[in-house]
Amino acid sequence: IHSMSLPKRGSSIFCGFRALGLYSNHLPHVVRFHKKHQEFYVVTAVGRCFHTYNVKKLGIVAVSNALPADISYLAADRMLVYAAHGKVISAFAKNRKVVHTYEGHQADVHLLLPFGDHLISVDKENAVIIWDVDSEDMYLQILFDKASFDVSAVMHPSTYLNKILFGSSQGSLQLWNIKANKLLFIFPGWESAVTILQQTPAVDVVGVGLASGQIIIHNIKFNETLMKFQQDWGPITALSFRTDGHPVMAAGSPVGHIGLWDLEEKRLVGQMRDTHTTAIAGLTFLHSEPLLITNGADNAIRVWIFDVAGGEGRLLRFRMGHSAPPTKIQHYDQSGQHILSAGQDGTLQSFSTVHERFNKSLGHGSLNKAKAKKKSVMCDTAKLPPITTFALESARQSDWDSIVACHQGFLVTTTWNYQKGSMGAYKLEPERFNKNRALTVHATAVDISSCGNFAVIALSSGHIDVYNMQSGLHRGQYGKDRAHSGPVRGVAVDALNELTVSTGADRLLKIWKFKSKELLHTVSLPASPASTLLHRDSGMLAIALDDFTVSILDMETKRIVRRFSGQRGQVNDMTFSPDGRWLIIASMDCTIRTWDLPSGSLVDCFLVDSAAISISFSPTGNFLASSHVDCLGIYLWSNNTLCSLVSLRPLPADYEPFVAILPGSCLSKDDEEEDTDADNLKMAEYVSPAQLDEQLVTLSLLPDSRWKNLLHLDIIRTKNKPKEPPKVPKAAPFFIPTIPGLVPQFALPDTSSEEQSKVVNLGALAQKSSFYLQLEEALDTNLYEGPVQLLKELGPSAIDTELRGLAPGMGGDICVMQSFLKMIGSMLLSRQDFDLAQAYLALFLKLHLRLIAEQTLLMEEAGNVLELLEETWTSMQTILNHSMCLLSYIKSALL
Repeated sequence: IHSMSLPKRGSSIFCGFRALGLYSNHLPHVVRFHKKHQEFYVVTAVGRCFHTYNVKKLGIVAVSNALPADISYLAADRMLVYAAHGKVISAFAKNRKVVHTYEGHQADVHLLLPFGDHLISVDKENAVIIWDVDSEDMYLQILFDKASFDVSAVMHPSTYLNKILFGSSQGSLQLWNIKANKLLFIFPGWESAVTILQQTPAVDVVGVGLASGQIIIHNIKFNETLMKFQQDWGPITALSFRTDGHPVMAAGSPVGHIGLWDLEEKRLVGQMRDTHTTAIAGLTFLHSEPLLITNGADNAIRVWIFDVAGGEGRLLRFRMGHSAPPTKIQHYDQSGQHILSAGQDGTLQSFSTVHERFNKSLGHGSLNKAKAKKKSVMCDTAKLPPITTFALESARQSDWDSIVACHQGFLVTTTWNYQKGSMGAYKLEPERFNKNRALTVHATAVDISSCGNFAVIALSSGHIDVYNMQSGLHRGQYGKDRAHSGPVRGVAVDALNELTVSTGADRLLKIWKFKSKELLHTVSLPASPASTLLHRDSGMLAIALDDFTVSILDMETKRIVRRFSGQRGQVNDMTFSPDGRWLIIASMDCTIRTWDLPSGSLVDCFLVDSAAISISFSPTGNFLASSHVDCLGIYLWSNNTLCSLVSLRPLPADYEPFVAILPGSCLSKDDEEEDTDADNLKMAEYVSPAQLDEQLVTLSLLPDSRWKNLLHLDIIRTKNKPKEPPKVPKAAPFFIPTIPGLVPQFALPDTSSEEQSKVVNLGALAQKSSFYLQLEEALDTNLYEGPVQLLKELGPSAIDTELRGLAPGMGGDICVMQSFLKMIGSMLLSRQDFDLAQAYLALFLKLHLRLIAEQTLLMEEAGNVLELLEETWTSMQTILNHSMCLLSYIKSALL
């Protein structure tokens, strides 16, 4: 059982915000038309939720609430979007909220077909269920024998009332009347599994895609095959027909090619090769428009336009993420709006945290860029392996390349130009190896100087080379022969280009002069280092070691100043907060830990479902970005400390972290209940007491204007005196009259029915105020909290009036004046509201000094107040003198 002050689950600093770079998976998309907007929308599944984009700009319109499991099939009608997940089907309204849930299948659902007011679903055990959409009731259930008719495709032939056509993996087709629950006709098939059924623009005619690569155009009314086409790229994955006047059919394939067939001339009229790097999951021609939408498991949506007669479609717009998990992510510039990401697919891409239209791909690395342009990326024999790490510096990005990247198992490092969005001008390779590709030497680490002029590249052979970014020329190396006796694991240049620090597998950390390449200092490490990270502003170097610990080296003193242990797996990545106060560590034990450098303590730790491979803290401090094992997206976590009070306390050594759900995932009902409990266990907000200690002098929290001007009210009144008397308003006042004072109170009308007398009532002038009455009571009770509280609520003018009214000449009394002095004494004795006590006493003395001198009773009480005042001030003065002396010493002494 953990302490009540610790978070029950997840992270106290970070909260899941959103996912970037996720656009599509292996499921076919769904196209919808909005009558009111007169616009097409495309819906794609992404893990547990689906995204809705407008086709006009491919801008994201909505992200659905996430489901408990990954979506296995998507379908949509005019009003709802249906998503199958496991044995359950959920219906979403307005692309976001679940409004219906259909439960009853005994196996996972893999096919859906909206059918008017009904929904048809097929599971993997071959059970077909027809649901009533609104009532969620089961209308009909049809069971097929899996050995003879395994349902693999389903469609509704246009104009066929209550008829559904089923295709099977055995090759045959069956036409059913679902209202009468009757089998109408069996089509024998074409000796190959049916993969897709699609209605053609002609009534009675259906397009049938087969696993053999054949496409059959079949008339189901007369059971007559009209035409056959054969594609050599494998099974047909998708079919679509143009409806804008051109008799063209598009067919998808598992290798990413699309075949275009002319149905009038019955021939192949075009091939769109490599439209996707994976199988074509779905393709749809928009109704009466020359636009083709495609999506695939390569995490891409593409819109193609056919605006050339008889030609292939050209790419009009697209949204594309990584088709393989990212290996390294890093924020590009100080704005924090762009995240640079290198993936296992070999591409380098930039994702915007603001809008998808600012995303850009820098392409795939190639040894021969010009040759790769002529060929496609798929056919490029000189393409480079995936990027393992990269360094960037935007200081000179408009002049030359600003990114240097190391490739997996490759000696050559490449430069990239962010502004041009392409591979850069140079491929940096040391001459000492004579371009011998048989050597097993590869680049392991890289850094760019803060000025953007130099790149420092470390190799697995122990060499560290310096190159000029503008010319690509070699500018020297560290060490006479080699910098380290083993592979170099990390290299960094400080903010002023004075020092270079490197770590190697020989367990040594070496600090070099950047310009002269002279070795200045060597530190022996307790274990072999895995990676390093330098925070240039603070000069703190984080070193991840192979024993799962992290050491912090201060570049100023060249000493290890912190050691962080507790990780139970290899450290994958580290990132500093912008101010250098926190170090966030992601490790293979699926934890993300936040260490506080000044205190050296762990202040936050949470688990994720999949280990974080790379993390990056935004330069503005608002987001933490993370990429994870087997996840294509980049996940953003918002920093709670920027917008709310988060009290961070050191976590105990035996603290067991809880799972934080990745953005875009959802909680199960049990998790939601746990979250409710977690809210109850959150740390209560600390409320400061009125006085921290009785020995401390406490000031009031009132603004200066309430007490600083009490002695200068005469001057203020003179300055604010009106030049002419106020004029009586002709009509009734617009605002309801209020009583003067800092606490607003409405002036109540006189309820007496008698006519108001014009004779002045002198007794009313001598009426005693609440403050006066409370001072009288306090003489007996000796409790002065009430009068002090009343004075706090009054403004300077009202306080002045109250104190003037204490004198006998103004209707007051000597005993009440004595009570006021006792009130000041009690304030000094309790050491509370010290500033108010001084101000009230000063005004009291200014108004009644002569009267006090004449009255023995008041003189005695004033003497008591003086003793208390001297005692309090003497102790305060001593403390202030000590503090000033210490400050002057710190300023002048040479530490």
